[in-house]
Amino acid sequence: MPDGAAPAYPTEEADVIVVGAGPAGATTAAYLARYGLSVTMLEKSTFPRDKVCGDGLTPRATRALTRLGIDLSDETQWHRNIGLRSWGVHPYPFEFKWPELTDFPPFGVARARKDFDEVLARFAVAQGAALIEGAAAESPILNDRTGRIEGVVTKDGRRFRAPYVVAADGVSSRLAVAMGITKREDRPMGVAYRTYYRTPKGDDDHLESYLTLWDGEPGKSNQMPGYGWMFPLGGGIANVGLGVLNTGKSVQQTDLRGLLKNWAASAPEAWGYRDAEEIGKIQGAALPMAFNRTPHYGRGLLLVGDSGGMVSPFNGEGIAYAMEAAEAAASAVAEAISRGVGTGSAERAMQAYPAVMKESLGGYYRLGVTFSKLIGDPRIMHLCVKYGLPRKTLMNFVMKLLAHLTDSHDGDATDRIINALSKAVPSV
Repeated sequence: MPDGAAPAYPTEEADVIVVGAGPAGATTAAYLARYGLSVTMLEKSTFPRDKVCGDGLTPRATRALTRLGIDLSDETQWHRNIGLRSWGVHPYPFEFKWPELTDFPPFGVARARKDFDEVLARFAVAQGAALIEGAAAESPILNDRTGRIEGVVTKDGRRFRAPYVVAADGVSSRLAVAMGITKREDRPMGVAYRTYYRTPKGDDDHLESYLTLWDGEPGKSNQMPGYGWMFPLGGGIANVGLGVLNTGKSVQQTDLRGLLKNWAASAPEAWGYRDAEEIGKIQGAALPMAFNRTPHYGRGLLLVGDSGGMVSPFNGEGIAYAMEAAEAAASAVAEAISRGVGTGSAERAMQAYPAVMKESLGGYYRLGVTFSKLIGDPRIMHLCVKYGLPRKTLMNFVMKLLAHLTDSHDGDATDRIINALSKAVPSV
């Protein structure tokens, strides 16, 4: 081989290539493997690897994990939470217990992403998927005649071919961009920063949200369009962070790392949010919301998770929706392959995936877009926090809406109102 020449690799083939082994990719791969399909999962990093996240999972994500088959019984690994405690301008919080529902369990779990992602990836392997670490997908392999994706080429020159490719490669989604699927500017974007602390709150049984973020002295500066959080992981460790809507220049010019530091320093000393108790460093990431990249299927490429902008504009939750999308995507691919790749019937089967996503989340996300515009005005945000938190009935409704926890059929009046609103508004 000449000096400097790239090594020649044989082309590897599968029924499906999944790019990315985070929650979206690993869940898709696991379901595909269960259908008996050959699946190759490409992960650019090597495990264990970290991701910026709050690490706290609501009952919606818990249901997705249970449906996948993840064992959540070891509470030393999966720290359980039974509700959300919200703090505002008052000296007391509002406590919202996860509701008793038919469709969702009454508890959430938490686990650091450094462990969580590997658990899902190894689970997919156990189902029959192949995992190749250190394989960064660089570009799509396209059919010259149809423009359809037929595989990917990795940064080191390896080629992987399949009739269907799943882009689970995150907010920037190199594959989606290469296929001409760009982000929509009319959808909200969020930004999150987080770190870890040793704290007595790390063993709490509630997630916590702090609804008043100030860019200076509390009560005497600008209130930010977002919230802080504390998500207990057990073992005296908590994920502490903040998320804000990227609503304009004032937010874009704010030092969010400094904002997190200042906010943590203003918390009661007994909580332990101090430099001496900090573990690791502050890291940030973008949150692509409300289907900000579509179509979710086209020319052999499926977008799942952050690549398809599946983060909720209500609360910044993404893992639950990524896993729900993964299940729907795998079902559509399995049906299409059974009908015969390349046939019109197979392509009609593939359209079930974007249709399911639109039907299940389109109206809800449309409501979320309106919600994000409202709280983007700090005056409205301040009024909501000041006058909403003391009103239990109103707050129970709001919390159910934000957490997206309703029964689809036999719910109470609150469930019926939220479900009706989600169906009444046009889908995003």
